[in-house]
Amino acid sequence: MEPELPPRLRILVVDDQEVNIMLVEAILAPQGYQVIPASDAERGLELVAAGPPDLILLDVMMPGMDGYEACAKLKEDERTRLIPVIMLTSLSDLEDRVRGIEAGADDFLSKPFHQAELSARVRSLLKLKQFTDELEHAEDVLCTLGLSVEAKDPYTEGHCERLSLYSVALGRSLGLGPEQLKALHRGGYLHDLGKIAIPESILNKRAGLTGGEWQVMREHPVIGERICMPLKSLKLVLPIIRHHHERWDGSGYPDGLKGQEIPFTARIIQIVDIYDALITSRPYKPSLETVQVFSILREESEKGWRDPELVEQFISLLRSGEPLVGLEKGKPSRMSNRASSPPP
Repeated sequence: MEPELPPRLRILVVDDQEVNIMLVEAILAPQGYQVIPASDAERGLELVAAGPPDLILLDVMMPGMDGYEACAKLKEDERTRLIPVIMLTSLSDLEDRVRGIEAGADDFLSKPFHQAELSARVRSLLKLKQFTDELEHAEDVLCTLGLSVEAKDPYTEGHCERLSLYSVALGRSLGLGPEQLKALHRGGYLHDLGKIAIPESILNKRAGLTGGEWQVMREHPVIGERICMPLKSLKLVLPIIRHHHERWDGSGYPDGLKGQEIPFTARIIQIVDIYDALITSRPYKPSLETVQVFSILREESEKGWRDPELVEQFISLLRSGEPLVGLEKGKPSRMSNRASSPPP
């Protein structure tokens, strides 16, 4: 059997001048790239939506939507923002390049361009995209591992997704920025990743844990942090993984952090985690009514275990019904399981 050839890298060329597209194709096609033509920005965006290319060569001056606007649309969309964009322009003013940078362009190429320069810039950005794709793949693998921990217990089905949705809803209501919301979204899937190293005899034990077993269980936040630490893109998720079992009064683990020392996103995750555990049924308890859940959350804040202000903010949000849209009680919604981006 002959070895399978790697897929050809796809380069979308958006230019209203057919001769320019033909020139690019004459340079890049012999190098093994698949060149996809588009005569205007609107058509280019349609092709991207149908099947994202590996790189886009985008003319600036076109009738209708210009290259700046098209580039901005691509970079504003979570699904396409990582596609490298090289802007092709005959404009050389600093102001024009600043507009391109503000639109999110990754590189510029002035017309008329040299064959060697075009090839070099394309190769450079495609290599960078390969690293980005590998990083995303690594994150997906970790999130899948997080779901595998959940799958060990049929009673926790959908827990990670619900935790992610509720946490992002609370974070958004509190005015957190996009990066923190993304961390909450990923944290919903990765917070208990370290349990993958905990023996199932301990993880699924229905009776109370012994002192030694409890010590083993308390290691899972540290193990989870250690697993995710090599990925710099998960830097903001690490505090969630390590500290979601800390308590407001300092009696939690693994570091005994107290009050404001506990990272804000970890405090959000832990409150939502408790809420979801209470509203879903378990072998040892039925699902509780909302009024009972609110009472228990307030009791835990009175004991000094939870951030009392954050508990009240979460209760207010739940009463508003906002995070419940598309989410039935105790059941996951029909959303993608990718944890690399928060829901819109």
